[in-house]
Amino acid sequence: MGDTVRLCGRDELASGEARRFDVGEDRIALVRIEDTYYAIGDRCSHEDYSLADGEVWPAECELECAKHGSTFDLQTGEPCSLPATRPVPVYDVVVDGDDVSVVIP
Repeated sequence: MGDTVRLCGRDELASGEARRFDVGEDRIALVRIEDTYYAIGDRCSHEDYSLADGEVWPAECELECAKHGSTFDLQTGEPCSLPATRPVPVYDVVVDGDDVSVVIP
């Protein structure tokens, strides 16, 4: 299943906010939309740029790369717009009490 790693507390991330976390070799963008948390790879697949620096699109459930405007589906990691054409990894999120964690495969 992998290792479960705590990233932050539930209230440390506001709805509509993204934040980068480094977990070993993995760079993870954690995104909160309302009371749901999503975790995807933080490196844009088009260019090595932090997705957590981009804008969260709550209605579309997407995260936009601030560098060239590609958006990524927070549930699948698939790119939704060019110039990115490759998906980014998606991580399972575990919310337990006040802790928000991800499962690292």
